[in-house]
Amino acid sequence: MAQGLPSTTSLVRFCQKLNRLKPLEESTPETLLQHRLSTLDLTLLGVGGMVGSGFYVLTGPVAKEMAGPAVLVSFSIAAVASLLAGLCYAEFGVRVPGRGSAYLFTYVSMGELWAFLVGWTVLLQCLISGAAVASAWSSYLDTIFSHRIRSFTVAHVGIWQVPVLAKYPDFLAAGMVLLASAFISCGGRVPSWLNHVLLLINLLVILFIIILGFVLARPHNWSADEGGFEPFGFSGIMAGAATCCYAFVGFEVIAVASEEAQNPKRAVPMAIAISLGLVASAYILASTVLTLMVPWHSLDPDWVLTDAFYQRGYSWAGFIVAAGAICAMNTVLLRILYFLPHVVCTMAADGLFFQVFTHVHPWNKVSIVGILVFGVLMALLALLLDLRGLFQFLSITVLLAYTFLATGIIVLCFHKSPPASSLDTAGSVGSEQASDPEPGQLRPALRPYLGFLGGYRPGAAVAWALGVLVSSAVTLDCVLVFGGSALHLPPWGHTLLLLLSSVVFLLSLLVLGAHQQQHQEDAFQIPMVPVTPALSILLNIFLILQLSYLAWLGLAIWLLIGLTVYFGYGIWHSKENQRELLGLTATRSSPEKTAQDMQIPSQAPAQDPGHMEQPANP
Repeated sequence: MAQGLPSTTSLVRFCQKLNRLKPLEESTPETLLQHRLSTLDLTLLGVGGMVGSGFYVLTGPVAKEMAGPAVLVSFSIAAVASLLAGLCYAEFGVRVPGRGSAYLFTYVSMGELWAFLVGWTVLLQCLISGAAVASAWSSYLDTIFSHRIRSFTVAHVGIWQVPVLAKYPDFLAAGMVLLASAFISCGGRVPSWLNHVLLLINLLVILFIIILGFVLARPHNWSADEGGFEPFGFSGIMAGAATCCYAFVGFEVIAVASEEAQNPKRAVPMAIAISLGLVASAYILASTVLTLMVPWHSLDPDWVLTDAFYQRGYSWAGFIVAAGAICAMNTVLLRILYFLPHVVCTMAADGLFFQVFTHVHPWNKVSIVGILVFGVLMALLALLLDLRGLFQFLSITVLLAYTFLATGIIVLCFHKSPPASSLDTAGSVGSEQASDPEPGQLRPALRPYLGFLGGYRPGAAVAWALGVLVSSAVTLDCVLVFGGSALHLPPWGHTLLLLLSSVVFLLSLLVLGAHQQQHQEDAFQIPMVPVTPALSILLNIFLILQLSYLAWLGLAIWLLIGLTVYFGYGIWHSKENQRELLGLTATRSSPEKTAQDMQIPSQAPAQDPGHMEQPANP
């Protein structure tokens, strides 16, 4: 091999570094929490986590710029994608209880690099969503004061005509972020009773919007005279669905609280499904009445729910909606600012991010550096950027995390779980192997027909089939989305490529299904694995491809920055890398110790014959 080129062994070792798994037992520490949360408690947690920014921020831009009245179809499709991802969260939350997150779940199932990328996108998601919530909070507060704040700012600063930047600096939103960051850094917490009161106010306002909206509905607003029900066509509906996925972010709080559930196996999946159903119903009904009250093209995306009532002459109703929106977004912003430094601290504790973020104040248990750094960044985003153009960027990070979770579920189901105890006897292990095939092995009933798959080590064929599954899903979705336009394929070429990618996708599913899965009686498992997570992967990729090229460009830039951080710092300071270095050091020192032990009898002084080792028989 030419000098300077890495050897095959070093390349294999480097790839193994990228796929290091976090030990499962290290991810599930022993706690003394009481199992006191019922299904109802978890459902209310999920509803409170979802209803907020998505409802008041996304409905207007999607209805006016993407889907029109068909925004209700967009919310329905986004709810299906979120439900499939929610099932993945439910299984991970039961298997890996405690501080559940997409980052942790990816770390224990797929590997270190993928976990870092998921955590890195979650950081950006928190930054942009927090800034968007603050900007929407500012807009709704401005409506209460008849837009005097905006008029004052424009009069003294002027209007900016720069792409990506806002029309004018939003000092109110930036100040709100800084104030909330100071509140969190000082150890402030929102009492649980106040959270419940604000959630109740939010739900009552949503119910008020739906009831009064149906009273004021005008079916003519869906007629062809106003542009029809789907003025942007199927592509607009799907682009709206991809954007609306962000509106359902928040149900993962149920997986976080699974450790305190009375019966996690039953309560966690039921709470996720019920809360998603309730929130999806609220979004669909609210978007329906919104586009029935006023024509979709006359909506103001910045304060759409209040604007609809003002246009119909119900200013008092608009005031109630604005007050409810402010109450909801206060809690959402505090929740984001509380969650963000915890994600940074977790990544830093694993060695994947800078260690300065691991320092937690001993009194309030908050990462002061994390809340200050990312709070200031969030305030700058809220001050300068046009955040309505970044909603698709938020959705692409959400859908990527969902895709990684669905892939991780397939990996976990075909992965052999570690033994419960290291003291298992050889006889019991042998009997288990004789009776039940190992997860990842070919099913015994199919070995006469698929014998060519039986020669691989357990999990090897599954890994190849999973890679082919994801690749064929990407190809199939690209053909469906771009086959008739961007790819410029002739009809026969489009049909042929569509059939080939579909057949490969189905064959990879069959190969995965032909292998033995891991079954746990005391944990929730997604039904119809690998079909359900494979459908989640297919739908998520299809929705990702509906997003604009600017969202892809922004994601690529952010991931390049993240890869620079990982390969420049994280891969070398990772806790798993330190564990590997300690293992190599111990391995290298053991031969030297063995040689020294062999020389001890000849060098050591005479000892008591009863304590000397007897020579082995020739």
